[in-house]
Amino acid sequence: MARSSKISDFPAPPDQMPGIVLPRENLRLFGHQAGERVLLAAYRSGRMHHAWLITGTEGIGKATLAFRIARFILANPDPSQDSVTAAGDLDIHAPQGLIGKIAHGAHPNILHLQRPWDEKRKRYGTEISVDTMRRIGPFLGMTAGEGGWRFVVVDRADEMNHNAANALLKALEEPPARTLFLLVSATPGRLLATIRSRCRTLPLRPLDGSDLGAALAHLDPDFSAGDQDKGDLIVFLAEGSPRRALELASQNAGALYGELIDALKSCEPLAFHSLADQCADPRSGTFGQLLDLYAGYLHRRVRREAEPDGDHNPPLLPLVTWAELWEKSARSASDVDIYNLDRKAFVLDLLERHAGAVSLGANRQSPAAA
Repeated sequence: MARSSKISDFPAPPDQMPGIVLPRENLRLFGHQAGERVLLAAYRSGRMHHAWLITGTEGIGKATLAFRIARFILANPDPSQDSVTAAGDLDIHAPQGLIGKIAHGAHPNILHLQRPWDEKRKRYGTEISVDTMRRIGPFLGMTAGEGGWRFVVVDRADEMNHNAANALLKALEEPPARTLFLLVSATPGRLLATIRSRCRTLPLRPLDGSDLGAALAHLDPDFSAGDQDKGDLIVFLAEGSPRRALELASQNAGALYGELIDALKSCEPLAFHSLADQCADPRSGTFGQLLDLYAGYLHRRVRREAEPDGDHNPPLLPLVTWAELWEKSARSASDVDIYNLDRKAFVLDLLERHAGAVSLGANRQSPAAA
């Protein structure tokens, strides 16, 4: 049988940020001590559940935690040994060989499943395919060395297509001994209910201010250099996600956020067209960035949270109005990518719909309308 390709044989995944360590390479984790204690207690008990669903928003360390527990167990294969009993977290003192193999995607006891590389198109697929999930059978059929534990890490499990999900479900129903499935998902509601029911869910929360700052200093020591106000704005918009903070900083999102707020405040057609023009080119990335910023704005309206711009006082509309705006924008945005629709027209419609909802809400709350 041909040797399976290592992840390191392929180009970097499309969601990897230049210069930022991958989860399998990252030996540090911030803000998830409670989650680590849950996994550690389960392992110490000797009755470790065979499948875990690690959930939480994008970019907060879910995959990093999955690799931390795999690394810890491979370094400590007996749950009753003294090093496990004494451990307060999932940090390890292991040979560099073990750490290096995992970091390079070359450890024989770890199967890391993501969207597959399309050699013909020279890009990663848009979903996790059934062929990808079929790698689980041969992997579990091999003899496991180094303590006998094997790990299947499904990174962004919500990206599985229907057939892939059914293939995973079959594997979850008949797990061999000393096998751990680690499913990572930001949108677990998209998974089959039967998959969720076979997993123990471990929810992770966004990082608080101090943990987010520590994570950013670890991932990118240059992040805090330069304009402090700009850095504070990016941290605010990141909403507890280190990855989102780094993405926003690299994309100059602070300036785009300012334009969005000005447009929502004025509801001027000229401002709407200026934003829409910037989103017209699908190669620029501005379209997705603007939608993320707008979604964050709507989330803060639902939670009745302030904007960092003290000059902007968002209108007080019924929660259902904000929720409907978010739902319509999210549903329509997915159609733009699927059907390759006109991005400029979509953004104009989005902003005009927002202006209409604000105007209607203001009229309903005015004394004349009462």
